[in-house]
Order: sequence, then structure tokens, then C-alpha cells
Amino acid sequence: MTRIFTIDPAQPESVGLRIAADALRRGELVAFPTETVYGLGANALDAAAVARIFQAKGRPANDPIIVHIQDLAQLYLVAEHPPMLALRLAEHFWPGALTLVVKRRPIIPATVSAGLDTVAVRMPSGSVIRALLKAAQIPIAAPSANTFSRPSATTAAHVLEDLDGKIEFLLDGGAAKMGLESTVLDLTGEVPAILRPGAVTLEALRVVIPNVTQKQRMIDTEDATPAPGMLIKHYSPRARVLLYTGSAGAVLERMQNDTQRYTHEGKRVGVLAIGDDVAHFAPLGAVTEVMGDERDLEGVGAKLFSSLRALDAQGVDVILVRALPRAGLGDAIYDRLLRAAEGQIIAVED
Repeated sequence: MTRIFTIDPAQPESVGLRIAADALRRGELVAFPTETVYGLGANALDAAAVARIFQAKGRPANDPIIVHIQDLAQLYLVAEHPPMLALRLAEHFWPGALTLVVKRRPIIPATVSAGLDTVAVRMPSGSVIRALLKAAQIPIAAPSANTFSRPSATTAAHVLEDLDGKIEFLLDGGAAKMGLESTVLDLTGEVPAILRPGAVTLEALRVVIPNVTQKQRMIDTEDATPAPGMLIKHYSPRARVLLYTGSAGAVLERMQNDTQRYTHEGKRVGVLAIGDDVAHFAPLGAVTEVMGDERDLEGVGAKLFSSLRALDAQGVDVILVRALPRAGLGDAIYDRLLRAAEGQIIAVED
């Protein structure tokens, strides 16, 4: 069984946290909350410990893992000659939800980076992970604490649902606040490029680096990925996800028709809804889960993964969801839903 310690995010220093730090140094696995989602951590300098992450999650070896660091001194430990731009971005966004892809030093096992000569690094701001990094005094390699391709874990209960008995320790620090993973920014090319949109928006990055671009890709499981979260099937519940794009009125009408059709076929239909959209589906017998208001994308992002898991828990066969505008955090929300739908979009015309 996985041993659980309850940690107060306001005062994370505790016996449980010190035990977890010792476990990491021994090569054991510890799950913990960050400000984004829950992570599954191992000593980033220990190849055998990193291999246990892949085994526990069922994660393919071609999907890199982010290395979490305590301070800039550890950046120089894990990265080979980090560029000045990395330091400028760190000044603006660290600690925080920005991951930088830079050249990897040999001290970081190649398995962390799927055999590539790069490494994805971030300095988190969550109080529990920062206290754990300080206590452990090692960089921590940590993907999200869930079974591979499942929705990321944003609570300790989600972690246990997927990994109970597969890892040694879990630090329960309450729900992760952001609910969306970090933005991954590649600094190894001529132009900085977002590989995975996340909690730090394109608009925020352009204040510091106006020439930043986006290189989001949908990569098959067999292919090498330059950063985590780029595989075509990711963040997926057990139910099939249908993602609809188009004007709100046309999309809602199509979703209503599809709800009736799937229900007639004997399928249990779930709807991942925004605010008042629920009223369109409740009379049709659909199971609805509200993830927030369209005007509050931070709130939607915080509930996205927990809402997908909640619909799964109610045994739905198919999940219908309307795509939101992609500005700001909407881009990261759209990316997660697109991968949950395995890259398939239902474009609805007026």
C-alpha cells in the first residue's frame, strides 16, 4: 500500500515531508502536489529511480519527463550552458508554471529525456514541492501522478485511483490550484517555441520574448517526442471524448442531436458543460459535469481534469464537450481536450 502523509500547504515542513525526502534520495517514488497538478517524483540523478516512474505509470520511454529544481544553482547542475534567455525568463516566471527545454548535462540520465540531448526544466512555485526540493537537496524528475494517457491528477484521490500500491509515498496537500500543467518552451532552436501550451500563456511570454512561436504537434506513441504532453492520445478518460468546434448555437444544437442519438443506441452520454449549457442537456437524460464559466478560464482549467474523471466515475460511454475560444488559457484547455479526443474534431457549420 502507498503510505500517505497529509501536508498543510501553509506549513509544509513536517515529519512526513522529511520521510518523503529521504525516500527520494533512496530511489523510491513520491507523489506530491505542485501548483499545477500532482507530480510523481524520483531522484532525477538516479537512472534506476527514473525507470521506476515509467514502470509505475505505464509511460512509454519516448515521452520525456520534466526535471524540477529548487534554485538557479540546480539549473546549472542539470543544463549544459543554459542560454541568457533562460535566465531572463527565469527572472520573470520562476518560480512558476513555465518549463524550459535546454541542453542536458550528462549528470541527468538520458532516460529522463527520451534519449535526447535536451532536458525540460522548471522551478515550481507550489509550497509543498518547494519544501520537498529543499529537504531532498536533489533535482526531482516528475511527470503527472497518473496512469499514462489518463487525465492528470489534481487531488490525492486521483493519484490513489491510478497508482495506489505502485508507489511508496503520497503527500496529500489538497487540490492543485491551477489544474493545468506548465507551459513547455523550447530554447534550443533559433526562435523560442512553445511545444505545449499551459498555465503561462502565449500573451504573457510575448511580453518578454515578442518573437516566440508555437510548435504544437500531435505525435504518435511510437515516435520520439521533444517534450512531455505532445502525444496524440493524452489526458484521456476511459470514455470516448467528442470535441465540437464552431459557433456556440450550432454546436449546442449538434450536441443535443448527438446526445439523443447515442442515448437511443443504448449509450450513457456525459456532457462536459460550461455554465448555462447544462440546461440544453439535462432534459435529454445526459450526465452533466460543469467545469466553470466561459468568462473564467482559470476556473475552467482548474476543474478540467477532475471533471473528466468525475464523468468516468459515473460510467458514461461517451463525453461531449464544446470547445472554448483559444485566447489566453483557452489555448491550453483546447490542447488538453484535443488530446483527450485523440486529435479528432467535429467541426460544426452554421
